[in-house]
Amino acid sequence: MSNPQQLRYSKEHEWLSDAEDGVSTVGITEHASNALGDVVFVQLPEVGDTVTAGETCGELESTKSVSDLYSPVTGEVTEINEDVVNDPSLVNSAPFEGGWLFKVRVTEEPADLLSADEYDAHIAG
Repeated sequence: MSNPQQLRYSKEHEWLSDAEDGVSTVGITEHASNALGDVVFVQLPEVGDTVTAGETCGELESTKSVSDLYSPVTGEVTEINEDVVNDPSLVNSAPFEGGWLFKVRVTEEPADLLSADEYDAHIAG
């Protein structure tokens, strides 16, 4: 499993892209999507919602379980991925590409986000 070097990661297994005009993209990692199994339903925050770093902002339901979705940053949701709402399996098949979850205008970023190498060490235990 190869986590993209240009992303940052939370210990709750979300990834965050670098901001473009203050807006970052959020998704879950391949490690998390594999642990969940086949994702069959996603509940995402709404456009305009404020999300808070480390707090629940949605959930992912798979054939195995239901898992909370945590925001890796604080900010305002600017877009959700309608493709994932319509086809949740994208979270499994393309977690770093078409399976992204939402975009957020970042107002605060926690200091404990991990680099790809740090995240790899975190999941290795």
